[in-house]
Amino acid sequence: MSEVLYTLIRNALFCLPPEASHNAALKAMALSERLGLAGLLAGGDPRLAQPVQLLGLEFPHRVGLAAGLDKNADHVDALTAQGFAFIEVGTLTPRPQPGNQKPRLFRLRPEQAIINRMGFNNKGIEHALTQLARRHRPGIVGINIGKNFDTPVELAVDDYLICLRRCYASADYVTVNISSPNTPGLRSLQFGAEFNQLLHALKQEQALLDTRHGRYVPLLVKLAPDLAEDEIRVCCESLLQQGIDGVIATNTTLDRTRIGGSPFAAEAGGLSGAPLTAASTAVIAAIKSHVGDRLPIIGVGGIMSGADARAKLEAGADLLQLYSGFIYRGPALIDEILRAIVHD
Repeated sequence: MSEVLYTLIRNALFCLPPEASHNAALKAMALSERLGLAGLLAGGDPRLAQPVQLLGLEFPHRVGLAAGLDKNADHVDALTAQGFAFIEVGTLTPRPQPGNQKPRLFRLRPEQAIINRMGFNNKGIEHALTQLARRHRPGIVGINIGKNFDTPVELAVDDYLICLRRCYASADYVTVNISSPNTPGLRSLQFGAEFNQLLHALKQEQALLDTRHGRYVPLLVKLAPDLAEDEIRVCCESLLQQGIDGVIATNTTLDRTRIGGSPFAAEAGGLSGAPLTAASTAVIAAIKSHVGDRLPIIGVGGIMSGADARAKLEAGADLLQLYSGFIYRGPALIDEILRAIVHD
């Protein structure tokens, strides 16, 4: 029944332009949560949930929400009420920024996909921290951090350190986003000396913050799906060498191979949803082959069904995140995934 209701609501919202639809959906979820009606759609059936110990945290089950849906932490309570085991907010930057010009979000309904070139539009790290301090529902929250668009890449570490210092006390884990395709030069931070210098600086700061706050907050790195095999190997070597706590695989893709017939295929931006499923799973498997059990993996990218989720786990993921699948399927997808992996 809940999936039928969600489909009706989704179809109505899809009559709006994608970004307007996105904002309206978040406001509707917030209203339903305040009115005590979130249970009408919620997934995360506790009868299916199996707790998972990872990153020094206990997750109620394996399915969380990826960054990008609630950039400003304005709707964490509402999204927690949908049944997610954890919520990742952001990407957040030191200063507020408007992002790229509109239109910047495109819905590819026949392909069950989304293209976005939002450009880290957000109200800034301080706004998000204020919002997180006001939430009333318990739950694990990750904070995804990035650099401002006008900060030169060679000074990007300064922005990441600012965000890490500010959010450390409020985060259950922190994700370093260096893989968005929508901030010029950002993906270059995934390679070579710049990558190692960034990770080293963040780990040093993490150690200082651990001492200051008396709590250890895991540091994760989010990678792109468009890396070659050798690039994945080198990234993994750096992640292990620098003592990073986990990896999120993957961000959106620039590859348009699977949407060649779409009228939106030429639109710039990162592609998510069903066309990303296989590539993301392949990157997870490649990462797993290099890190084994030494580095936890959160798998994200094109999880549109329980079978997709199971494939991610079999490739080596320990936890999962949804974005486009949640847009198209709603909270019922969470329960479908939990049923598919109940024996894992």
